[in-house]
Amino acid sequence: MSVGSPTPMAGWQRSNVVAAAQYLADVVSRSPDDVKAQAVYHGLLEVLEPARRAIRQQRELSETVLSAVTVREKRAGRERRGTDRRGVNLGPQVASVERRKTERRTGRDRRTRA
Repeated sequence: MSVGSPTPMAGWQRSNVVAAAQYLADVVSRSPDDVKAQAVYHGLLEVLEPARRAIRQQRELSETVLSAVTVREKRAGRERRGTDRRGVNLGPQVASVERRKTERRTGRDRRTRA
């Protein structure tokens, strides 16, 4: 009895699925770059052997988890920024030195509506 269906596959159903899988195996062997035929072939094999589907799903899940961990490691703070700027002593703060050459606001004060 397969996991996804309520009743087991009848003999004639199984033989038809096996025949279709064998045909697709021939198609895939003649043109190995046919991705669609490969996907259908593997799907039919999963219908015949439900454990194969569970194994594939576990493999895909582990690959997804592994890639998520890799991304998280890449986003770690110290590696991304280099050194921690807060830990560097830049010396005493210079008294308020005006760095602008000219006054930014010219004309009347915009805050008053007079």
